[in-house]
Amino acid sequence: MKFLDEAKVYAKAGHGGGGCLSFRKEKYIEYGGPNGGDGGKGGDVWVTATEGLNTLIDYRYQQHYKGEKGKDGAGNNKSGRNGKDVTLVVPVGTQVFDEEREELIADLTEVGQSIKIATGGNGGWGNTRFKSSTNRAPRNTNPGAPGDELIIRLKLKLIADVGIVGLPNAGKSTLLSKVSAARPKIANYPFTTLTPALGVAEYNNKSFVLADIPGLIEGAHTGTGLGDKFLAHIERCPVLVHLISITDKNLKESYKIIRNEVASYGNEIQKKPEIIVINKCDIMEKEDIDKKLKSLKTLKNKELLLISAYTGEGIDKLKTSILKVMATENQNKASGSKEKWQP
Repeated sequence: MKFLDEAKVYAKAGHGGGGCLSFRKEKYIEYGGPNGGDGGKGGDVWVTATEGLNTLIDYRYQQHYKGEKGKDGAGNNKSGRNGKDVTLVVPVGTQVFDEEREELIADLTEVGQSIKIATGGNGGWGNTRFKSSTNRAPRNTNPGAPGDELIIRLKLKLIADVGIVGLPNAGKSTLLSKVSAARPKIANYPFTTLTPALGVAEYNNKSFVLADIPGLIEGAHTGTGLGDKFLAHIERCPVLVHLISITDKNLKESYKIIRNEVASYGNEIQKKPEIIVINKCDIMEKEDIDKKLKSLKTLKNKELLLISAYTGEGIDKLKTSILKVMATENQNKASGSKEKWQP
């Protein structure tokens, strides 16, 4: 299934049904009087978050959604049936904006969360409603009211526990495939990953969701390379895993490039807890690794983990660190602590 994280949708609620003009015509009843029923209400348009989805690809092929029109009223005081609602099913983490993206209408972060974006029109009154002591045979009715119509924009921000960031070809996809059952595309060239991928990891009877974000390069926040559109997917991740390849010429420079892009993007992503992971340690001798790590020793309060996503070396230690940081974040959230991790 292809990945799509933005979509533009036209939504129109159903019109209300018209009121009925009718009079009783029964044998032996001299003054029958009006008996026209009301029209039914038009169908609403809803947006609902559901589990099992991680893309908005369905809205590439269908962009128009309309609620059903309410049925017209009938004689014998029969009211018309209400029109059926229409529901747009979206992944958890979808944001609903107005057409100009200036107003956030809803942020659907939980399964089953719904928002009504267009209300169906009310049904019109039948002539029975207009009967009075001075107007015994009204011939007045109301047409159904029109339903709302608007254009909305859907934007998906994946909800994951851990976001994996790094330069292209750092081994992010290989790491995701090693710690979870996900099978992203893996190849020995930059920008193998063109769309975010999710995977569920299990360790010590606990589980967490990882998001592999396409490789970032210098200037990504301004649109360079794959641009900044995928940085939005780590906004909701409580923990970041910063993956650096040991084969990079300058590890500190590689680290700074990603940190600068994350900070330049904004939304306080740079304040999230971060685990620095040095990958591909199986292709270099320990002495050479120690020499290259010296440039990172100047980073304060940073724990460095050495792994090989290819061989699996250090993966269990990484999982332990992730669960530890997640537990700390959950504890701070539960206690209402306002202390934030400082980079």
